[in-house]
Amino acid sequence: IRRVRTFGFHLATLDIRQNAAAHRSVVANGLGDPEWLARSPAERATRLRESLERDEGPTSTLDASGKRALWVFEALAHCRHRYGPYAIGPYVVSTTNGVDDVLSVLALARWADTADRRSGDVPTDVAPLFESAEALAGCGDVMTQLFNEPLYRRHMLGRGNHQYVMLGYSASNKESGIVTSRWLLRQAQEKLFAAADDAGIDITLVHGQGGGADRGGGRAEVLVRSGPDGARRGRLRITEQGELINEKYGLRPIALRIFEQAFNALSLANTGVTPAERVEPRWRDAMDLLSREAARVYRELVFEDPEFYEFFRQVTPIDVMERMQIGSRPTSRVQQSGVAALRSIPWWHAWSQCRYMTPGWFGAGSALALASRELGDELLAQMYGGWFFFTNLIDDIELALGRADLDIAAGYDALVEEKHRRFIPLLRDEFEKTQRAVLKLRGCAHLLDREFTIQRSIMLRNPYIDPMHLIQIDMLRRWRDSGREDREAFAALQASVSGISEALQGA
Repeated sequence: IRRVRTFGFHLATLDIRQNAAAHRSVVANGLGDPEWLARSPAERATRLRESLERDEGPTSTLDASGKRALWVFEALAHCRHRYGPYAIGPYVVSTTNGVDDVLSVLALARWADTADRRSGDVPTDVAPLFESAEALAGCGDVMTQLFNEPLYRRHMLGRGNHQYVMLGYSASNKESGIVTSRWLLRQAQEKLFAAADDAGIDITLVHGQGGGADRGGGRAEVLVRSGPDGARRGRLRITEQGELINEKYGLRPIALRIFEQAFNALSLANTGVTPAERVEPRWRDAMDLLSREAARVYRELVFEDPEFYEFFRQVTPIDVMERMQIGSRPTSRVQQSGVAALRSIPWWHAWSQCRYMTPGWFGAGSALALASRELGDELLAQMYGGWFFFTNLIDDIELALGRADLDIAAGYDALVEEKHRRFIPLLRDEFEKTQRAVLKLRGCAHLLDREFTIQRSIMLRNPYIDPMHLIQIDMLRRWRDSGREDREAFAALQASVSGISEALQGA
């Protein structure tokens, strides 16, 4: 009976995901508006509102991509009819930037003739996904506007006044570094729950976690405790990376333990057994300072120096990864160039291959040093001891530092042309600065001294990983010298990338 209650007759609920840009292109085609993409989000929202109020269909013939978009909604309607309403979960709209990106889904569902014929309701939970630093900063305003939209409130009534919102962890880290990303995500949760409470809406956050700690990966109970107290509503919805499914759920005892830990954390938080944290205003001011400085240092290196991208391509095996048939999406976005074009997962993956682990710590050392000078070590120590969010941030930075290996990274440094080697001391200086600041806060002499199991695991694993790194360095040199034509070297490189990824676990 419990299995039937849990899984129904559909076994697994299928969530749908599509990029907002794809919807915009289809809507532009359907409305016959060649200037649609150039219009502001407010202008697009106004036009969509008019179309929905009048229950208009597309005013021009849809092209092939537009027809495919409507087929998705028809397929969803078929699944609901055949397997029941719980067979289909939220429709996630990635790269959401405005109200129009949510209204576009309602318009497309109407165009596909999948709305309820009597009430006109669209039987779909639309879940905006906020990913970039800019989107996270503005997500509260977007949802407030959406909840104040009469047309959308009618849609919400049909969905039981319940809203899903998804938060992406990877993009903001790639844009601004780990410190700023974590603070933006914390503030985004606060803003979203405030907007929902003001509107009388029940909200569920979907945490789009990655594998590594810098991409939000980690234990569920840590995620619960790191969030604001108001975000503990008795529900937890997270995404799991495909490469971690077997590791976390492949064995029944481990899977049960993970579910048990998550349930325990939610239960303690929602029953009041875990007391609400008292976050002092000066701690928040300190995080604002840390976030600004960390983002400045990170972006100055990664985005504002035009030569850094070429250094990145030489010091990491990103050129190998681009040719490997891995992942569900291309490594880069064709409409952009440089670091901005790279997707977040290959960005982190490439840095882990050369053992710099840069996204997991860069910028934190400079930020902590500035805070120490301007605010004092005592305040930082109070934050580390009394604010779980900050404690977890520092601990995750320490983990990234502990998994990095600058001796191995030196071998990859040798692959870099002389004119780009000026970046090497910048990375190493920031690493040392971050390590000193973390050890001072932790009160330890060495990284991971308080995490003996992890420390020992890394020490035991390194002798087996190091030969793979040395082989990869040698094969990278040979493959690049051949003009990337040496097939034997490339085959060895593919094996080394997979082997190092498996050995590092979660990278």
